[in-house]
Amino acid sequence: MTLKDYPYLYETHMHTRPGSACAHNSGAEMAAAAHLMGYAGIIITDHNWGGNTGIDRSLPWEQWVDHFTTGYREALGYGKNHDLDVFWGYEAGYRGTEFLIYGITPDWLKAHPEIRGADVKEQYRLIHEGGGMVIHAHPFREAGYIPEIRLYPEYVDGVEGINAAHSSPSHKSSHHNPEYDRRAIRYANEHGLPITAGSDIHTTALPGGGVAFRHRLTSVQDYCKAILGKEDYVLTNGDAIFDQKGKPIISTQISRLSN
Repeated sequence: MTLKDYPYLYETHMHTRPGSACAHNSGAEMAAAAHLMGYAGIIITDHNWGGNTGIDRSLPWEQWVDHFTTGYREALGYGKNHDLDVFWGYEAGYRGTEFLIYGITPDWLKAHPEIRGADVKEQYRLIHEGGGMVIHAHPFREAGYIPEIRLYPEYVDGVEGINAAHSSPSHKSSHHNPEYDRRAIRYANEHGLPITAGSDIHTTALPGGGVAFRHRLTSVQDYCKAILGKEDYVLTNGDAIFDQKGKPIISTQISRLSN
């Protein structure tokens, strides 16, 4: 089995400027890099008010959301002109623990300012009420900004078990440690939670991670449905392909998607 059997690859964890203070490139630049590599689509997931956001937290809420979604709108503009699907989400931070939020819209976010003060349980309730999905991002990463590992299996819909920043040889990350992924995969399987994959990328040097499907997605809600329904897809960190349980299928230099 190769990615030729799953030709629609989606990057699910991507940061842009100015939404993420740690990002190096604009949404249009990130979209262009993904298109050049051969992705079918990307999901912009910038750091929210609880994480390393690049947006002034003192702004009025609706203005904050407008500035926060700049990278997404720039990427979307590029995608419409280059046959690249561009979807929106964000990475929520809660005292160092992070979650990938999918399936809601910027307009929903504007209408629910109460989510700024939500704890993990309340976040889960609100996002579900909005029709969205909560994925625990890199749950076993050890880093200076993460004071302790906190697990919330009852308040997430899935686990980012494969994070290219941990396990891809081509991802130039200070977080490189494949054991973080191995622990996340075991944790997800122990709790019967779906596993996702993403590159956690902050520059245009894309390693090629993400979730690959046999069919093209129509929306971020389509992505949520596929993950929650455990539809037919595979996972990759850009170097190896994994099944839905996180078991390696084949090693390949799949980051050269356009070849």
